[in-house]
Amino acid sequence: MDSTTFSSPLGSRLSQYFVLTKPRVTQLAVFCAVIGMFLATPAMVPWDKLLGGAVGIWSLAGTAFAINCFVEQKVDAKMRRTAWRPSARGQITPAQILTFSAMLGGIGMWTLYTFTNPLTMWLTIATFVDYAVIYTLLLKPYTPQNIVIGGAAGAMPPALGWAAVAGHVPGDAWILVLIIFVWTPPHFWALALYRRKDYENAGLPMLPITHGEKYTLLNIFLYTLVLFAVTLMPYISGMSGVVYLASAVALGAGFIGYAWKMYRDYSDALARKTFRYSIIYLSLLFLALLVDHYVRTVIGA
Repeated sequence: MDSTTFSSPLGSRLSQYFVLTKPRVTQLAVFCAVIGMFLATPAMVPWDKLLGGAVGIWSLAGTAFAINCFVEQKVDAKMRRTAWRPSARGQITPAQILTFSAMLGGIGMWTLYTFTNPLTMWLTIATFVDYAVIYTLLLKPYTPQNIVIGGAAGAMPPALGWAAVAGHVPGDAWILVLIIFVWTPPHFWALALYRRKDYENAGLPMLPITHGEKYTLLNIFLYTLVLFAVTLMPYISGMSGVVYLASAVALGAGFIGYAWKMYRDYSDALARKTFRYSIIYLSLLFLALLVDHYVRTVIGA
């Protein structure tokens, strides 16, 4: 399953460390952070802040995921979805994971401090602690609301990107954080539904395990309704215009449609489609914000 494996021994070892950073999730986080950078200014983002911010945020996000792999080695080994990870298979030792995490985290902190500002560095460190410690150690193993509460860490990238450029985090940035925060539960619960056996084997109290399928489906549907309302806030606040509004309405209607179909007639295949759509949904929603931002900038000019 590791599509990043290279043919040479060195390449294979490097790819194993790369897998620890959960690259697909990290890329989405950096994408949302970069959107936050561009929304923070009517002009182009300076290249040093753009590259420095992206590299620094990626490094600390990757560090958090590597620590997550370190903590959950035994849990990952029990789950079909994660048993292939080099940490779960014992291909990388705990000491090697910690050394890699320390190096990557140090690079991230130095990069953010040097190329952006101390605020961005400290906010990113706080996000790292929230995910790697509070979510991984305290929330995920003990409460079915782990995704809801722990979603705060995953929602922070737009605020980090905004801080990297503007040096502060205004209300508009927190609206973007709120969007991702509300998006996270229906996104992840769709995955938890069709992967429930994995979580049951691992002993993790995910909502489908503790409260059942129908209750989880109801929560997914209700969250998509709340998400639809929250995604209108950028337009209501004046941060975005009609390009974004039309996109948010169309994308939100699609997400609600998937959630309603699952609630009415659930299948693992439909849950898998919903999960995939949720990723496309968030990417296109933030891309619409960026396009709208520059359309309005050109019109205003």
